[in-house]
Amino acid sequence: MATYAMLTRLTPEAVKSPSDLVRLERSVSDRIRKECPQVKWVANYAILGPYDYLDLFEAPDETVAAKVVMIVRSFGHAQTETWTALPWERFKQLIAA
Repeated sequence: MATYAMLTRLTPEAVKSPSDLVRLERSVSDRIRKECPQVKWVANYAILGPYDYLDLFEAPDETVAAKVVMIVRSFGHAQTETWTALPWERFKQLIAA
């Protein structure tokens, strides 16, 4: 499976209290588990900077990864940026002469 890094920035209207964040996270993750059962979550981080969260997940292909991203966006609370990530060892194999 391929690894994807998804950066998420919440909109100012997304949450009004910390408990809203917990409910939102539960709703999003429940829907992803239901609609994309083949996705494996690797790590989730709250981060400082222009984005609020970094999620690392594995998906069988870019179509399933795109579905995950669209589910997150469908809640109307966030903007996302998603990248494919190659493990360093695999990258070294690709560039070896």
